[in-house]
Amino acid sequence: DQMMKEREAETEELRQEKEGLLERVDRMELMLKQVVKVLAYNTNYATMITAPQYREVHVKFVQLSMVDDEHVLAVIVTEGNIIKNQMIEVTEPIANEDILKLSVLVNSFLQGAALRDINIEIIQTMKGQAGIYDRFLDQVLEAVVGAIKEADERQIYTSGATNILKYPEIGDEEKTSVLLEAFEEKEMLNELVDETLSSDDTGIQIYIGDEAPVKNMKDLSVVTATYELQEGAKGTIGIIGPKRMDYKKVVDTLKELTIELDEIFNNKNKSKGDET
Repeated sequence: DQMMKEREAETEELRQEKEGLLERVDRMELMLKQVVKVLAYNTNYATMITAPQYREVHVKFVQLSMVDDEHVLAVIVTEGNIIKNQMIEVTEPIANEDILKLSVLVNSFLQGAALRDINIEIIQTMKGQAGIYDRFLDQVLEAVVGAIKEADERQIYTSGATNILKYPEIGDEEKTSVLLEAFEEKEMLNELVDETLSSDDTGIQIYIGDEAPVKNMKDLSVVTATYELQEGAKGTIGIIGPKRMDYKKVVDTLKELTIELDEIFNNKNKSKGDET
């Protein structure tokens, strides 16, 4: 009875933490969208920013809840506070006691695990301990793997793409269309971010014309900066405009912004740690 009370308390704590994470994630997305919009307005250029991203995503925790007789909700939270809800169909109801046991089992093996850690040996051990729920556990593991992969996907927010149209020297209509499409599809922007994050220089980087890592931006200038969280997650800020852009203003703006983002993210994390 005492063990069940402890597990129920643990589940309630996970539920409250999930609700708090959801609120923080929503706030972060809203803030980044606002930042990139203000940046475009202040510079009059096209702008982009990526959400903080880890090189190797780890699982923070998994919560299992019986929704009805045929469905179990798996809530997977990964580093970066990325949350994925996966509805799992079951052939028969699972008792609350068994749901709690399965939640403890999953978290005891997967909490803090990266994708490379979920190997055959771990899976077989977990399935052995799951007993009659081994097939259900397969579905939970599939949901966890999917959540890790989803968290690994880069989120890019853009603004001011049409500002490019204000600078006729950038090129003809076809080139401009390609650039506008890049801001819609974000494939070229991913290449730019990869180049920025792979560089040893984590400060301000300036690419002029042919120096740009993306070939379709050879008629432009690109200025990027990297911001970093204390836990090691990194994000990229980029400003894209004509070769005659006001470099001093752009660089100063990016320097100020990276300092502000550092204060917003890391001071909050520090305060949270102090409270703990």
